[in-house]
Amino acid sequence: MNQFIEKGHIKVAPEVYHALMNGRPVVALESTIISHGMPYPQNYETAKEVESIVRENGAVPATIAILDGTPFIGLSDDQLRRLAILGRKVQKTARRDIPHIVSAGGNGATTVSATMVFAHKVGIPVFVTGGIGGVHRHGEQTMDISSDLTELGKTPVTVISAGVKSILDIPRTLEYLETQGVTVAVYGSNEFPSFFTENSGCQVPCRLDSPEECAKLIDANSNLSLGTGILIAVPIPKDYAASGNMIERAIQQALAEAKEKNVIGNEATPFLLARVNELTGGASLVANIALVKNNARMGARISVALAKLRRGTVRSAL
Repeated sequence: MNQFIEKGHIKVAPEVYHALMNGRPVVALESTIISHGMPYPQNYETAKEVESIVRENGAVPATIAILDGTPFIGLSDDQLRRLAILGRKVQKTARRDIPHIVSAGGNGATTVSATMVFAHKVGIPVFVTGGIGGVHRHGEQTMDISSDLTELGKTPVTVISAGVKSILDIPRTLEYLETQGVTVAVYGSNEFPSFFTENSGCQVPCRLDSPEECAKLIDANSNLSLGTGILIAVPIPKDYAASGNMIERAIQQALAEAKEKNVIGNEATPFLLARVNELTGGASLVANIALVKNNARMGARISVALAKLRRGTVRSAL
């Protein structure tokens, strides 16, 4: 069994610890997609594939979760499989849930906000996920706003995602991120993607066209000690654009049905996601997995470019 290194109240996998100590690239990965995103064994297989993609592109993967009350940064194969088998029995864990899960000795699958918290605590600057949460439709009435957004406003970790799902209110999400002082960039485009499609109709002021440009942005944010995160949105790969458009049509139909049935508040998102998966015959899950893998590839390359940039800065300072 791996001898995890204790860092405060957190346990860090040896590979991750030594990579961080030596300035090598590390990519943080969340665990909610494993426990709540798909059934076993598909969730376990996908998690292993995502970690492999990170490795193939030059970085060390660090999947984050809370197991038996202990936060782990980097999971062993046994831990990853256990998390996958437990599935929805593992509590979905955002920042607010961390003290409860830890004190109760429970198991927690980290969302974007909780993963950012732990990544920052051990010094991992880049985190890959599928998509972030946002301002829910009718959020101006319900105040249903994901803690992912406030976390980006106060935790200096760069999140690589495919944008925000269009079941959410994308324009208000971007407005909220602006209020939080979060730099929002898009890779290879000026238009913010809506997860399953490249287009949302929302323009962003920051476009990045290479991992090196992304690394310079992250480094500038860090050097100035701004204390805020960065969101880099990576559009859906061209190969999945057709299915993405089909899924988008299903989302619009699901939204219309929700409005007709007056499904609002906390019940809205579960209804919409289930209905979209039903309408697309499971295609939305296939596209979701493809997006995560694409983001992992890009996140690893950005992490490698950042490590190289920082090594060069150290040399020039000597």
